[in-house]
Amino acid sequence: MATPEENNQLVIAPESTPETQPNKRRKKKSIVWEHFTIENVSPGCRRASCNQCKQSFAYSTGSKVAGTSHLKRHIAKGTCPALLRNQSPFTPGMNGNGSMSDPPKRRYRSPSSAYISFDSDRCRHEIARMMIMHDYPLHMVEHSGFLAFVQNLQPRFDMVSFNTVQGDCVATYLREKQNIMKFVESMPGRVCLTLDMWTSSQSLGFVFITGHFIDSDWKPQSRILNVVMEPYPDSDMAISHAVACCLSDWSLEGKLFSITFNHPVGEPGRENLRSLLCVKNPLIINGQLMIGNCSARILSSIAKDVLWAGREIIKKIRDSIKYVKTSESHEEKFLELKQQLQVPSEKSLSLDNTTQWNSTFQMLVAASELKEVFSCLDTSDPDYKEAPSMEDWKQIEIICTYLKPLFDAANILTSRNNVTPITFFHELWKIHELSRAVASEDPFISSLAKLMREKIDKYLKECSLALAIAVVMDPRFKMKLVQFRFSKIFGDEAPLYVKIVDDGLHELFLEYVALPLPLTPTYAEDGNFENMKTEDNQGTLLSDHGLTDFDMYIMETTSQNTRSELDQYLEESLLPRLQELDVLDWWKMNKLKYPTLSKLARDILTIQVSTADPDSVFDTEIKELDSYRSSLRPETVEALVCAKDWLQYGSAAPAEISNAIVKVGS
Repeated sequence: MATPEENNQLVIAPESTPETQPNKRRKKKSIVWEHFTIENVSPGCRRASCNQCKQSFAYSTGSKVAGTSHLKRHIAKGTCPALLRNQSPFTPGMNGNGSMSDPPKRRYRSPSSAYISFDSDRCRHEIARMMIMHDYPLHMVEHSGFLAFVQNLQPRFDMVSFNTVQGDCVATYLREKQNIMKFVESMPGRVCLTLDMWTSSQSLGFVFITGHFIDSDWKPQSRILNVVMEPYPDSDMAISHAVACCLSDWSLEGKLFSITFNHPVGEPGRENLRSLLCVKNPLIINGQLMIGNCSARILSSIAKDVLWAGREIIKKIRDSIKYVKTSESHEEKFLELKQQLQVPSEKSLSLDNTTQWNSTFQMLVAASELKEVFSCLDTSDPDYKEAPSMEDWKQIEIICTYLKPLFDAANILTSRNNVTPITFFHELWKIHELSRAVASEDPFISSLAKLMREKIDKYLKECSLALAIAVVMDPRFKMKLVQFRFSKIFGDEAPLYVKIVDDGLHELFLEYVALPLPLTPTYAEDGNFENMKTEDNQGTLLSDHGLTDFDMYIMETTSQNTRSELDQYLEESLLPRLQELDVLDWWKMNKLKYPTLSKLARDILTIQVSTADPDSVFDTEIKELDSYRSSLRPETVEALVCAKDWLQYGSAAPAEISNAIVKVGS
């Protein structure tokens, strides 16, 4: 028979006593009621019976003598014989040595909280996600410390092996890939690819391929699509093979717009790439939108040249900073001198990381602002040797002057937002202007300017088309800025380069005009396809009159007598440069006025100038895959890298996780 405490009924007693006060009985909160059941022995007399050993104990609600304390002791102190027989080393109430621990702390559970069952498959799924998201080594699941932790946390979980967690990670990758494929298929425009070549200790190459596109809301999107292992990264076929794998894997044939890569590729390699694109992709203006020089790599190369030219002076600065920063007394003396001299600089000294050239630049800037303090330290501290001279400080300032525009340009590339070629074009102009000091009478300045001029001119000539057509798509500049800048950059050859841009843009526009109408996804996204549908009787009326030839005549004569969208756009006045303009948003707002040109503009503004991840823009060395990942199967490396990128945008529901397990051999 159920007791009042068990069914929460109202109990009305004839006499008002502490035991029978009219109230609604609440569910017992103490942990002991998971192990005891209240029994009514006789009217007014109840006892607590142990569910395990069936022993009976006195119990009275609210009593200090016969409350729950002795019941807790029965469970926690090990006096229950049934619990002692069934106790495991990890059962609550015992420590890791098998001896009894302190009594469990009182805990409260809401009567409405749902019971959550243990799901082993879900645990495996979460372990795989953890490995992917935090780059943990897959062998961690076999480490003794991890095994002990999980067994203490949940003894019922059957630990997984390296092969099992590897399979689970690949299963997560495959599940997420289905969502990403639908996402890529929904993109209305074309795709621009960036290829970032990494090396490894085994001299293998790994090509990280990222797809960039603009979605139907005109927002930039990017996803890592593939990591392709190339056993011979310097071969003429390496880049074209990686691109072919990506096009096939993601069904991107006919959807590719441009390629940007950071690996040196000779003319035979470029020709192989063009041949591939001719077969797999309608060739966009004869493959001229292949950018073979990653902008981040070019900036780092120039910065390294500048730093190398001043390496001896930079070493003096670095040694001076070491002298100050590696001794507490020296640093205190330095700060004291700074305060006495009232140097206004807010910068603090720090040593650079030689693998990141921006840290060297920032080290030199800070030291230059504190040069007066270093000079004073030279006269007041006899142990401070080889302090930079005034001529050294002058050269440091020159080095900083030449590094500053490189730093500003590279800093733009670190933005997580979309960096268009338009923005980078403006920064390149500043660098080019600085490089015009080749004729300086100062030999140091002249040498720096010459180093910079050679590389920046080569980059501009190779990438001028891709950069310039993006500038033309900015309604504040159009062809006017291209003509102006090219006259400064290319001098007498400027008309030739301007013509290349103008012809290339018109050729691109004609390719877009010739696209099938209105069945392309681009038209479907705007609803044009639906708008062109007519009622059945209207369609019959048109066909009955046989006006198909008339429609063709109208199209031909109209195209002959009307300016194209592109020419109309170029001839209109420039927008004022009074405020920041979101160029993509401007084309979104004007897509009805320029239905074809807006689609071309969207694809042009998808072109990427850099292949580098924002965190590696300032790297002075080629990225190298760590030894652990290099030891994994190439398919596993791809799964881990791609899945980590995809999971940051949200995860697919792991509906039937147990059905998604993939067997992968070691």
